[in-house]
Amino acid sequence: MIAGIHDLGLFIVAGLLLNVTPGPDTLYIVGRSATQGLRAGVVAALGIGAGCCVHIVAAAVGLSALILASAQAFLVLKFAGAAYLLYVGATLLLTRVNVAAETPRLVPAPMRTVFWQGCLTCALNPKVALFFLALLPQFIATDAPDKPLAFLVLGVIFNVNGTFWNLFMAWSSSRIAGGIARNARVAAWLNRAIGAFFVAIGVRLALFERG
Repeated sequence: MIAGIHDLGLFIVAGLLLNVTPGPDTLYIVGRSATQGLRAGVVAALGIGAGCCVHIVAAAVGLSALILASAQAFLVLKFAGAAYLLYVGATLLLTRVNVAAETPRLVPAPMRTVFWQGCLTCALNPKVALFFLALLPQFIATDAPDKPLAFLVLGVIFNVNGTFWNLFMAWSSSRIAGGIARNARVAAWLNRAIGAFFVAIGVRLALFERG
């Protein structure tokens, strides 16, 4: 048992099953990889991993529990997350094609923007905080000598596995959709379709209520 952790193998399997379940993070990585190539997909995956680190630390120090216990704090986080998803969706919907060039090409988002959009998409999602507080304590002994350390260890394991999966998604999406990235108009419409999904997810998050 590591730092009061039990059933580590079961936790890894449960985490992997959740990692492969499609969500806004996966959608964001696929969109960036398909329209801007592997590099953008990798940067998006690393941004999402960084955003997940925020939830890991917050859960370990008890900040997530405090936010979720406060109706006002939860509403602030929920609406901030929803607003950011709507913003990302709007930026994708407004994707432009440089038609002045000899060969029309998609106007790519800077890598810094790709990273921070991925990071904030994850960090501002209250459902991720709920997930960590619901799942992780089930694998930590009640008499664990250092529960914050156990939260950190499990969170890091989950995030590392999730990042490897996200990098695989970035690679496979860029390979499968290699032709899309070379066709600026098709890539622009794919970005707009993903932007519409982000808007829908943002609206759904704004209407989300804790059970």
